[in-house]
Amino acid sequence: MSYDEELAERIRALVASEPGIFEQRMFGGLAFMVNGNMSVAASGKGGLLVRVHPDDADSLLGTHVEPMVMGGREMRGWLRVDSAAMDTDDELAGWVDRGVGYARSLPVKRKK
Repeated sequence: MSYDEELAERIRALVASEPGIFEQRMFGGLAFMVNGNMSVAASGKGGLLVRVHPDDADSLLGTHVEPMVMGGREMRGWLRVDSAAMDTDDELAGWVDRGVGYARSLPVKRKK
């Protein structure tokens, strides 16, 4: 399955004015990198992947939000957000802002 191009466009519109952001295809999806750190991604498995502070992850889980699992292993500090949790632009913006904000708090990595 390929990532949702409409979702990628919605994310792109939200981060267009943000400095230090570039796109990178990863794991069948399209990741939005902030100073070299992955912040959010249109997942190749559907929905949105959001990077959050690991201590905040459990409090954000809900009906349409679950931990990201890769290779059978839960990835601490990553959430998979189902499309039902981001129907509106405001809902999506909340998730994107959270991911971008957390990625900005991390040390800068070099762009490959």
